[in-house]
Amino acid sequence: MSPALRALRLEPRSCPSCGAIESVVSRPAKLDARRFGEFTFSSRKQPDGMHHRLLLCTECELLYASPAPTQESLHGVYREAAYDSGEEARFASLTYAALLRTVLDDLPTAGGALDIGAGDGAFLRHLVAAGFDDVIGIEPSAAPVATAAPDVRGRIQSGLFDPEAFEASRFRLVTAFQTLEHVADPLGLCLGANRLLRTGGALIVVCHNRKAPANRLLGRRSPIFDVEHLQLFCPDSLRRLLERAGFRHIRLRAVTNRYPLGYWARLFPLPGPLKGPALTALRRSGLGRVPLGLPAGNFAAIAFKG
Repeated sequence: MSPALRALRLEPRSCPSCGAIESVVSRPAKLDARRFGEFTFSSRKQPDGMHHRLLLCTECELLYASPAPTQESLHGVYREAAYDSGEEARFASLTYAALLRTVLDDLPTAGGALDIGAGDGAFLRHLVAAGFDDVIGIEPSAAPVATAAPDVRGRIQSGLFDPEAFEASRFRLVTAFQTLEHVADPLGLCLGANRLLRTGGALIVVCHNRKAPANRLLGRRSPIFDVEHLQLFCPDSLRRLLERAGFRHIRLRAVTNRYPLGYWARLFPLPGPLKGPALTALRRSGLGRVPLGLPAGNFAAIAFKG
């Protein structure tokens, strides 16, 4: 058995957003020990088609895994995960920087910024450039931190997000990009972010929208169905989560992602015999490096502490 699979400890759970126990099975588990490897819990990997059993909460519309890995066992597999997506992280940071610009004028004038799930710190540079002087990133995986540029590496703290490690009201901005799907307690993360924000400060999250046209079109072949994703949101379920965490004035908007064509091809569910040659042709021709913006089914929420 794969070390990553052996390290996971699964436990049943109720809805991690509203706590309801009335749920219906949406998808049975699809796990294959032979597919677990060093990239199973890495960011922006090629989809492997695996996922936990998924339940649909009849109270808040959250789609969530149960049984699901405990936070403690997740820490181990994320810490040891491989990393090879530095270029894609740089492109993603440009998308997130555009979101940042929409909120800067609405934030308090003082206070730092915290990025949960910072990866190699690509977005931290944008925070510094925007005028934040107290900039911190939290990242559970060792590999991306090791590849971080020297000017941001010292700002990244390795490990899981622990709101008790910071004084209350220290930050005017907290961000969590493609992170809420991965944590065992998404409500706890949002409550912690609220505690750390100054009044008037904002939390920005980006998530997969399970109801987006792209994900509806692909159905079970959508890359959002992944063993890393312990919950999948739609606009209603994300809004309800943020409201439960005490946030107000919540803005939701679709996100257009811009990545090299080769990365989009990695995500697209081509049949196995076609995918390898297609990726090779894109790489050899140079077309794989051409950037392309697509509405890939992601959305953002900007939520303020009242």
